[in-house]
Amino acid sequence: MDVVSDAIAAARVGRPDAHRVRAAGPWCTRLPAYDGVGFHVVLDGGCRLLPDDGGTPLTLATGDAVLLPRGTGHVLADSSADERTVARAVPFERWRQPTDAGGEQPGPASELLCGKYRFDRRHAHPLFAELPEVVHLPRRAGRHPELRAAIDLLGRETGETRRPGADVAVPGLLDLLLVYMVRAWTTDHAAGPGWPAALADPVVAEALRLLHSSPEAPWTNDTLASRTGVSRATLARRFTDLVGRAPMTYLTWWRMSRAAALLRDTTDPLEAVARRVGYGSPYALSHAFTRTFGVTPGRYRARYGSG
Repeated sequence: MDVVSDAIAAARVGRPDAHRVRAAGPWCTRLPAYDGVGFHVVLDGGCRLLPDDGGTPLTLATGDAVLLPRGTGHVLADSSADERTVARAVPFERWRQPTDAGGEQPGPASELLCGKYRFDRRHAHPLFAELPEVVHLPRRAGRHPELRAAIDLLGRETGETRRPGADVAVPGLLDLLLVYMVRAWTTDHAAGPGWPAALADPVVAEALRLLHSSPEAPWTNDTLASRTGVSRATLARRFTDLVGRAPMTYLTWWRMSRAAALLRDTTDPLEAVARRVGYGSPYALSHAFTRTFGVTPGRYRARYGSG
């Protein structure tokens, strides 16, 4: 596994929800804040996005994608919407019905794919904490071909004619869309501080790959430094500077996050969970888990488990 995949898998729950909508003429809709990750893709035409937190309004064009990592409430509107129109924005759940989303009104039409992913924020990876409130990924020639391909495929699969197998294809493509949007952001910001730089640094990225691939291994600072080809001091400095935690501190946090996901999503006995995250006994895992989350593994599973 890799960091982006694990960061998504550890916190995302259930299936993504998405709707394709077509709007013509004057239109404006409000999406309230929600406990998840929202997204919009402009399949045709364009629109404006106005965040509720007073952030900078965005003008979106065909092929643009937007990710809202913290479910920020916002308004979507046609390009001519003024303050009075925005104040009367129609709730999205009603607006997305054809009669409210523009119907057969004259004028240029816009088509959007709007949706959200459910996220368990108790164990969200720090990578998500660094994402801005709104991630705008404009369509640019030659940039992020995987993202462009996913958008094109989603446009075909969510068209008016429902193709055979769409019930399987669309959720899979929506999962890819989230991966590609996060990957695109980290790539675009690799020269900056924090997690994008960590994933671009060959030593730190390799250390993270090793810890994520085998969290159950008996890692030490010395063995991790040896596997990454640098000294222990060099690894500790570069890892801590970019990730914000020392290597073994990060490993402990990741093991606890993995244990929480396994308790939530499976019915594996505690002994098996302990073994998969690098603890020699259920007692050792229970002690570390309770110290981290303030609740025993058994009570955590009873409260949040779905397996």
